[in-house]
Amino acid sequence: MTGNETPRGPVDSSRIPRYAGPATFARLPRLDEVGRADVAVVGVPFDSGVSYRPGARFGGNAIREASRLLRPYNPAQDASPFALAQVADGGDIAVNPFNINEAVETVEAAADDLIGTGARLMTLGGDHTIALPLLRSVAKKHGPVALLHFDAHLDTWDTYFGAEYTHGTPFRRAVEEGILDTSALSHVGIRGPLYGKQDLTDDEKMGFGIVTSADVYRRGADEVADQLRQRIGDRPLYISIDIDCLDPAHAPGTGTPEAGGMTSRELLEILRGLASCNLVSADVVEVAPAYDHAEITSVAASHTAYELTTIMSRQIAAAREENEGK
Repeated sequence: MTGNETPRGPVDSSRIPRYAGPATFARLPRLDEVGRADVAVVGVPFDSGVSYRPGARFGGNAIREASRLLRPYNPAQDASPFALAQVADGGDIAVNPFNINEAVETVEAAADDLIGTGARLMTLGGDHTIALPLLRSVAKKHGPVALLHFDAHLDTWDTYFGAEYTHGTPFRRAVEEGILDTSALSHVGIRGPLYGKQDLTDDEKMGFGIVTSADVYRRGADEVADQLRQRIGDRPLYISIDIDCLDPAHAPGTGTPEAGGMTSRELLEILRGLASCNLVSADVVEVAPAYDHAEITSVAASHTAYELTTIMSRQIAAAREENEGK
């Protein structure tokens, strides 16, 4: 999209009720309706990498349904993200549910195609296995990227039942493959029991810093966001959000819930505090609507994706203005 083109935004809710029509993310146009997008919202209906409750394959569409209530102006960031950049729903990446290795390859290839058009990705999972192929694709364009990983769990374990690709292993694989900038890696929201203290030792050796959910509670969202900004600097940043970083009171619809998590307010405030970071793509994963109540989890996930999309749209618009001023 050039600076002279006006982005096509959501369906007008004063003319068509929010509950009517297809549930694209935030009622935005489909990617095939606009040709290309600055930010492509894509689903990955895949949960064959889970170790406990299944169901995240239905997460993307649950988030889309909950996103019907999102509005075009984001007062928390003083921005209208869908007017600043062309955001479109790219539909789902269809992957083989019976072959994890093939699914990982399919996600990577589809992400390569979308990023190759110049789009940044806002991916809706699906389980956390999909973060690895997404990071591979992003790193092809940007080189090793900084990573902020919001989760109850480390997801840096080696294997489960001998399988190297699962929802608990993506970030160990990413470090091993050299696609992460190991000077700028952080987990946020970590809590709960581990297999042993060695889990923490191994994680530290990979370069990760840890902000626990208790740290967020004691120190507050603003201080945590400031710490994360300093660690990230101006590096290209990928944010991966497992919705179980939230307490089960705020996200019951997920596969591996852990007590003592963050509130949805804390998560959103931390993300808003990262608005100056160079966010190149992001994902929100592990929404399993079968365990949800009154769309609590899906609503939290849709607002999380909205904040991330707003950050990317603002940066795209600022970069366009800078280029046009040269």
